Amino acid sequence: MEMAAESGTGAAERRELSPRSQQQLQERTPPPPAAPPPAPQAAPRRSPQLRVLLTPLPAPGRRLPQKRLLGAYDGAAGGDGKRRRAEPSSPERADSGSDGDGDGDSDNDSDGTEAGQDGSPQLSAYERKRLKNISENAKFFAALKLHESAARLHEIAAKGTSQVARRAKPRKAESGTVQRRSMRLQRIQPPEVPQVEAPAQEEEYPQVPAGPLPMAADGQEEKSETALLGTWLQLSEMKHNDTEKRTWDMKRYQAALSSMLLREDGVRKVVSSRVCSVAIHPSESTVLVAAGDKNGHVGLWDVSCTAEGGAHVFTPHNSSVNCMHFSPSQPAQLLSLSHDSLRCGDVSRAVFDEICRSEDGLSSFDFLEDSACTALVGLWDGTVAVVDRRTPGTSPELLADIGFKVTRTVAVHPVDRQYFLAAGSVDVRVFDVRWLRRSGSSAVSALRGHTKSVASAYFSPVSGRRVVTVCADDRLRVYDTSSLSATAALLSTVRHNNNTGRWLTRFRAVWDPKQEQCFVVGSMARPRQVEVFQDTGVLLHAFCSPECLGSVCSINAFHPTRNVLVGGNSSGRLHVFMG
Repeated sequence: MEMAAESGTGAAERRELSPRSQQQLQERTPPPPAAPPPAPQAAPRRSPQLRVLLTPLPAPGRRLPQKRLLGAYDGAAGGDGKRRRAEPSSPERADSGSDGDGDGDSDNDSDGTEAGQDGSPQLSAYERKRLKNISENAKFFAALKLHESAARLHEIAAKGTSQVARRAKPRKAESGTVQRRSMRLQRIQPPEVPQVEAPAQEEEYPQVPAGPLPMAADGQEEKSETALLGTWLQLSEMKHNDTEKRTWDMKRYQAALSSMLLREDGVRKVVSSRVCSVAIHPSESTVLVAAGDKNGHVGLWDVSCTAEGGAHVFTPHNSSVNCMHFSPSQPAQLLSLSHDSLRCGDVSRAVFDEICRSEDGLSSFDFLEDSACTALVGLWDGTVAVVDRRTPGTSPELLADIGFKVTRTVAVHPVDRQYFLAAGSVDVRVFDVRWLRRSGSSAVSALRGHTKSVASAYFSPVSGRRVVTVCADDRLRVYDTSSLSATAALLSTVRHNNNTGRWLTRFRAVWDPKQEQCFVVGSMARPRQVEVFQDTGVLLHAFCSPECLGSVCSINAFHPTRNVLVGGNSSGRLHVFMG
């Protein structure tokens, strides 16, 4: 850069001489020694040279040719050692070009002068000022050493790129690590808890063998059991007044219903699971209640006894006890029916005798006569059977097909015992037992109008002139069966919620033996209650007790002579309303 500055100063001095003097001075001046070649070194990579095409302003009346100028910063940096081609059209430029920038360059573009034909300088003051500014800017940028810094940064960046290694991706474990899963999903017991095998059904509910069974309570003291059975036997030996069943007037009956209350000591858990059937002993002195649940248990409860020994549980069956009745002629006998068998519990002999056994599934039964020697049994496959207790064995005397898919309940006419009522899936019909056949049995009368499955159908207890049915279409229907015509007349229909679901026993509407115009049925209404309807469809009374009754009593039964109502729920509790 300093050499370029000196060459610029010399050029300015030569411009003050005449062209002829400048030519002589150039001839006598020896050429400057050539600069020694620079030592070989790794020069930084340079950017392309900037060439500027400068057209000077001509003097008035003169026309100057174009001149190529090399960037001042290239001359300051030492140039690239190449000589430029002189303009052939100007001999003066060839003479003056020997005064270069001091580095052996024959090009005299750096002095900013050009001689015309008369030998006078051709650059104006403005152009000389401009060239001076370019020279000063080139010196400034050369002092900053930007090219060297850029080359150094480029080398650092190249080294950093080569030295930085990419982080290798972690490899997935081939066999050592297993996806974590909880023991619950793997169905594995925790190590600290010993694995307990699920008990077999035989261990939880032992299968009851066929044949007679001793009347022994389950897991209870023998002394209290003997006391309860003694009470049952004593009540059965008492003579009852053979008074005719009478029907009270409706006002008196409604007043009697209002006097029946549920007290705290009138609620007791008698069986372990859902109550499926209830029966009340006909004794007038003591209220003795029997209940059957879905696990085959039969519970006896002396309501007057408040001690723990007042209730006992027996297991005469393997499955749900759907129907129970005390014998009309011998109250010491309790007949109970489950899916597999019909048994008679005789307290006088302390034994449960097996009357009938079937693999097709028994649904319900009723006595064909007051002596309870013969019974009519309904089966789940749609057939009915006639059973005689006096004949040996457990096979029925007659098995008849009545054309039903399912037989849920059977009920014998209280006056004309040859007629019985059968409720099927959507069919309710009256049959004559004398005309039963193994196949093709015809009905005497049909009770039509049911659109869904029928849960129960029963004759009125005194005359049998009325039939009440409970249907899954949320209707209670009362029919007139006084004439037993081909189609029974529908007397009344009551809108009633019968949707009990799977956890509640289905409702059954049963008549009050003391008032054949009224029947009782469970209710889904809140507060929980038990409803009594008249055969006209009028609601007479609703038994409720917010303090003691908090569940649905699906199965209900009236005492034959006393103002007593018993209701059972799905947890095995019995509720006794007494006047």
